[in-house]
Order: sequence, then structure tokens, then C-alpha cells
Amino acid sequence: MTKNTRIIEDYSLYLVITEELCSGRGAPEVAERAIAGGVDIIQMREKARPRNELVSLGRSLRKLCRDSGITFIVNDDPLLAREVNADGVHLGQDDLSRFSIRKARDMLGPERIIGISTDSAAQLEKTNAEDADYVAFGPIFRTTVKNYCVGTGCIRAVQEASRRPVFFIGGIDSSTLSTVLAAGAKNIAMIRAITESLDITATVRYFKDELRKQKESAKT
Repeated sequence: MTKNTRIIEDYSLYLVITEELCSGRGAPEVAERAIAGGVDIIQMREKARPRNELVSLGRSLRKLCRDSGITFIVNDDPLLAREVNADGVHLGQDDLSRFSIRKARDMLGPERIIGISTDSAAQLEKTNAEDADYVAFGPIFRTTVKNYCVGTGCIRAVQEASRRPVFFIGGIDSSTLSTVLAAGAKNIAMIRAITESLDITATVRYFKDELRKQKESAKT
């Protein structure tokens, strides 16, 4: 395993899976279909399940991802990430009060991935100075769980200011992706646009194709 800066290339697609948002499908089924479509990273984000269920699900998803060469991330908990042998952990701002980046690094070792949620220039600047491997920035648009959004006007400045790969997240779907890419985004994270799709594989393939087009356009 290598560090995130060697694993994650620009124009990557990151899927966050919460079974509650999977339209009755299990996380492994959603992960399998997303992998078939070409997703690059999958995060298990379950906040209200017993520990034994999290471990079991985490190990199942880790195996699916490992067998397919997909990066697997666990949300919130470095201890759980270590227990299920995930590639890394993603920490929100609230999580940092329990697990500092340094503490998470000590738990996971130098080769695991640590991602951090940010929604402001101040948070981004702080993360730049610490031992994180990528940042998620957003919500770009309003979502059902966030009552605010940062908009697309900041995307290019965030992309340029960050010393880490940036995944823009929050309300991005087929109707907004082109706007986000035109604003300068290189990496995208999604939840409902994929997990609630009727045809997950085709949806992921579409998003990946759009990212590839953007990558080719950036070369010219």
C-alpha cells in the first residue's frame, strides 16, 4: 500500500455509501455496481450501527474494493479503519476533537490515507499544514442534511490553494456536474446521485466519462 498522494490521481470519482440512502439495496451491492462502473474510491459512512455490524460490513466492503483495486475508506473512526484493514479514514471537523490528525496517523501508520472535511478557507489552510492526504470541500450545493452551501465560486481558488487533492462534494449530480467541472474541480465525491440511481453502473460510468473528458480538455 502507498500513501494517498500516490494512489489518488486527478479526475477521480469518490462514492460515499450509507445504506439508508441506497433505496433498499445493501452497501455491498451498491459497491459492486459502482466498481463495475469505474468508481475510484469508496467510503463506508454508517453513523448509527452496532460495532459488530460495522466490522462485518467494513470487512465485506474492504474485500470487494481490494479485489478490484479500489481504495476503501472508513468514515469517522481510525480504530475501525484499522480493525477492518481499510486503506484509510475520513474525519469530519467534529471528529477532530476526538481524533486529531496526528493521533489518527499514529493509529494507522505512515502508509494509510487520512482525509479531512472542510468548508472554509481557514479549515483548508489548517489542513495544509497537517499530515492529511486529501480534503473534501463542501457542500457545494444545498443538500437534505446541510442547511448551507459554499457555491461554485470558490472552487478554483480552493483547488489552487490546497496542497492536497480536493474532492468537491454536496448536491453534485448529473444536472450540476458540468458547472462544477467548469468552475475548476478535478475530483468529485457523490452520495445520493449514485446510491439512489436506478442503474448505478451506468450512472458511475457517465460521471467517470465526464471526468475523463475534463481531463483530456485540460491537456489541450
